[in-house]
Amino acid sequence: MKKINVQQIIESSIATKQQIINDVTLMDTVEKIAQAIIACYQNGGKVLFCGNGGSAADAQHLAAELSGRFYFDRPPLEAEALHVNSSYVTAVANDYSYNDIYSRYVNGVGKPGDVIIGFSTSGNSENIVRALKIARDKKMITVGMTGAMGGKLRELSDFLLNVPSLDTPRIQESHIMLGHIFCEIVEEGLFGIK
Repeated sequence: MKKINVQQIIESSIATKQQIINDVTLMDTVEKIAQAIIACYQNGGKVLFCGNGGSAADAQHLAAELSGRFYFDRPPLEAEALHVNSSYVTAVANDYSYNDIYSRYVNGVGKPGDVIIGFSTSGNSENIVRALKIARDKKMITVGMTGAMGGKLRELSDFLLNVPSLDTPRIQESHIMLGHIFCEIVEEGLFGIK
């Protein structure tokens, strides 16, 4: 049985984050995403999140940071992870296709200027790809959170955060870190108190 090297795993996570710090374009993109979300909220819009598996958990986590609170008490912001209504998800998956669970919802509630953030470590998850295609048609701001290659989301994202890794756990760890950063910038930008 293979022995897991805990220190090596932590060092790998740190190395991925160090690559992010050194990527000026990626760092600038985080700021641009935060500013797009701020503008969305200032114009009465909302932020939608979608992902599968661990990425769905990240989507739900970040939606909660915006709709609840992050660092301080302030008014709630409209943000939702699109998988949280299990009756809806299972009905659409059964009656249409699992690939349609997010695009159908976005088609129903998305408005021009709203932001959608799609998580897919490969960038190729078909249900996320379809959601961003519909979002584009509806003139929403599209954000792709992927691994190094970006996949199909590269072409569908107004803003792409493609973490410089091909290792799913390292990508997801970085996604939540980057999401926390833009949540902090949004909260500070909209409410300006600490």
